[in-house]
Amino acid sequence: MAWWSRTQGIVEQPKKSVPKGIWTKCERCNATLYEADLDDNARVCTSCNHHFRMPTEGRIHLSIDQGTWQEHDRDLESADPLGFRVDGKKYVDQVRSTTKKVGGGDAYRAGSATVGGIPVEAGFFVFEFMGGSMGSVVGEKIARQFERAVALRRPAIMFCASGGARMQEGVLSLMQMAKTSAARSRLREAKVPYIAVLLHPTTGGVAASVAMLGDIIIAEPDALIGFAGPRVIEQTIRQQLPPGFQRSEFLLEHGMVDMVVARKDMKSTLERTLRWFERGRQPERRTGVVLDDAELPQTD
Repeated sequence: MAWWSRTQGIVEQPKKSVPKGIWTKCERCNATLYEADLDDNARVCTSCNHHFRMPTEGRIHLSIDQGTWQEHDRDLESADPLGFRVDGKKYVDQVRSTTKKVGGGDAYRAGSATVGGIPVEAGFFVFEFMGGSMGSVVGEKIARQFERAVALRRPAIMFCASGGARMQEGVLSLMQMAKTSAARSRLREAKVPYIAVLLHPTTGGVAASVAMLGDIIIAEPDALIGFAGPRVIEQTIRQQLPPGFQRSEFLLEHGMVDMVVARKDMKSTLERTLRWFERGRQPERRTGVVLDDAELPQTD
């Protein structure tokens, strides 16, 4: 309709709204970012280098060699031994609706792949699935991943992004901390390398167990890593925490992680680290000493 009508005068045009999902505001610098450009830049802000949370499918695509991903144990499903309900909703219904929205496989995806041509057993926490919480299925899939790594003599890589143990499974979820840690110890006994990559956030029971047990521990920039959250700690000890507490850079400074690596450099760093292991060097955990790219052999 024209903006002018001889019989009705000025005609108001309907207001056009910007479709959702086109633009995103950066959480750190408040820059307005075009979603397509953000995806092309691996979900990293082009203005301030802030790392947005990345979907698991994109993480797999970015971290391993294309066409080599073979997923295992995707048919495992969570049970409800406690008959848990929250706000009148059954846990089984919550799992079912989340599976329909996110996809199967629960909060962890494990599979065989190659990184830089080197065969590995890789695992990815799925934060989109109930906050990447670790229940019985997640613990079982991690244990199986480590068992495959031992049997096939392949390095294990784990990308961690989790809110911790899954409360809906009670003590059964807490048991996964011991289960995954025991499976990891078998890797050490077999002298099979294990690389842990800590993403934002890595907290709770996952941070207190398998996430911090890597031979090499790598973190993305500004990732929140710790057991209890900063607010809980401040309320408990009644003290103000130092700036940047529980962030990747703070942990690097205090010897809790070996490297802080930008997302777009993660795969090349993993390749160099894997080749370092291949050449027969064993990791040496040294408190307060940082292993950076200069210490790793360069790729050919």
